[in-house]
Parts: sequence; structure tokens; C-alpha cells
Amino acid sequence: MTDIVLLPGDGIGPEIVEAVCTILDKAGADLKYHKYDIGQTAYEKNQVLIPEETLEAIKKYKVCLKGPVTTPIGKGFRSVNVNLRLAFDLYVNLRPAYSIKNISKFENVDIVTIRENTEDLYIGEEHEIADGFEAIKRITAKASERIIRYAFEYAKKNNRKKVTCVHKANILKKTDGLFLETFRRIAKEYEDIISDDKIIDNMCMQLVMYPQNYDVLVAPNLYGDIISDLIAGLVGGLGLVPGANLGNDVAIFEAVHGSAPDIAGKGIANPIALLQAAIMMLDHLNKHDVSEKILKAVLKTLQDGKDLTKDLGGTATTKELMNAIISNL
Repeated sequence: MTDIVLLPGDGIGPEIVEAVCTILDKAGADLKYHKYDIGQTAYEKNQVLIPEETLEAIKKYKVCLKGPVTTPIGKGFRSVNVNLRLAFDLYVNLRPAYSIKNISKFENVDIVTIRENTEDLYIGEEHEIADGFEAIKRITAKASERIIRYAFEYAKKNNRKKVTCVHKANILKKTDGLFLETFRRIAKEYEDIISDDKIIDNMCMQLVMYPQNYDVLVAPNLYGDIISDLIAGLVGGLGLVPGANLGNDVAIFEAVHGSAPDIAGKGIANPIALLQAAIMMLDHLNKHDVSEKILKAVLKTLQDGKDLTKDLGGTATTKELMNAIISNL
């Protein structure tokens, strides 16, 4: 039995975490869950967003499955996700997305976004100026080097053919210029992998018009966040797409969507994005037979189209979708 940390989060988090754990257990994942509070749930209990015991558990067990947590817009506390990434130096944000028959708007999309996860505008350093505010965009040589090298190594390991760098170096000549310069230097070490670069605005247009032309994308934090959500829209929405936050010691797996407090408690949330994240977690734990079995069941359920939640065009509840996946294991 493998120990993992389980963070139900808030909003729809506890509902989809429960559904995903039920499926994992039925599939024989053989996991022991160590459950801890985080985000709004933790704050309501102890006025702390990330309790020390939660951090210690993640440090101890190294692998974590995390439900979504609420981040207020424009006020309140800093993103729990950002704090976790910084606490464990989870410098890789890995977001695969691919077309699913009968679900996706585009066929033959299979794109992995590799997003730098520790700097850029996400450092959250903002200052008041005479007539408003300014934000600091931080791009360092170290962070650029390791995320770009990770992207090429990922492509090499997974038989990917092409890596594209996303940037705005035509305007941000120092920060994005450093990122692009680092990319071009490292690309020379991987002669068997095609490399190119796209300015972020052009990249968005290319993804909408010709998504089949792209394979692995590597980007600074903000651009990676934007394009990965765009790509999710191409393949069926945020309810289907997982994410992994990876460092040298710790790995945290999560859905890329938010906590959706407007539908919390109604039993209609889609658990598939978090389940896809759990599949990534199983692969990380070398439980490939179980991950493959669950993935086949998910794809069959989606292609059958009988028990889909509202965001996927159906009327099923979370439990009905969960039971359909279990029946297809």
C-alpha cells in the first residue's frame, strides 16, 4: 500500500475527491490516504490557509492529490496553489490535453503544456505608484534553464517530436528575452527534436486555428496558465484536464479548474479532471496497470455519452458519472 496526502480543498473539492478516491479504490490502486485541510476549510477552523501539519505531511509522504481551493479575486489571501508551489519548489507545471471522441471540438489535438511554476508575475510583488500600481515580472536564468531543459527531456522520454517556446520577447526584451535566449541555447543540445518559438498572441491564434501542429509547449508562468486553459477549451473544457506540480522531491496532482462554489453541495460537479490528475499520479508511482485501466474506463464513459455531467452536455450527477466509470473498469 502506498501512502499519499489527500487534500479535499473547498467548494466542490470534497465531492470530487470522494468520487475519485472511490474509483481509485475500486480499480485496486492500493493507496493509503492521509487527509488534511487546506484553503478556506482550514481557515475557518484555525485561521490558517495551509496548516503546518499539512506542510509536514506533504514533506513526509512526497505525493499529494489535491482538490480545488478558493482564491478570492482582487482581495483576500494569496493563492494557496502559489504558496504550495513555492514552499516545495514545484517548478514544473505539467498539463497534458488531448482530443476525446464525441467530446472535443477539435480532432487530433495532443498537446502538453510545460509551465514554469515559481516566478514571473506570480511572485505577486505589487507596489503603489503615483496613479495606480505596478507589478514585478521576474524571470531568472536558473528557473528558465531548468524548465526548458525539463521540457526537452520530457519530449525525449515520451517520444515527442517538437518543443515550442512561448514568449513576448519582441516587447519584453530583458525578461522574455532571457527565456527565449535560454531556449535557443538548450535546443541545440537536442538535435533530434524540432524546436521553434511563438509570440504569445500569435500562439493563441495558432492554437485556435491549427492546434494539430503543436506538441510540447514551454512557457513562463503567466503565458503557460493562459494557453493551457485555451487548450482545455479545444478538447472539452476544464472539467477534463489535469495538472501536476513537480519538484525534485514532491509532486502535487490536481484538476486545473477552480472550486466552483456556485455548484458546491449540489452533487453535479464533474470529477474527471481530478481523476485524470490521479491517473498521472498513479503513473508517477509506477502503478501503470491501474492507471491504464482507469483511463480506458474514463474514455469509454465519455464516448458512450450516457452519464455525463452538465458541463459535458449531459444531466448526470457526480455519483452517476462515478458509477458509470466504475462499471467500465
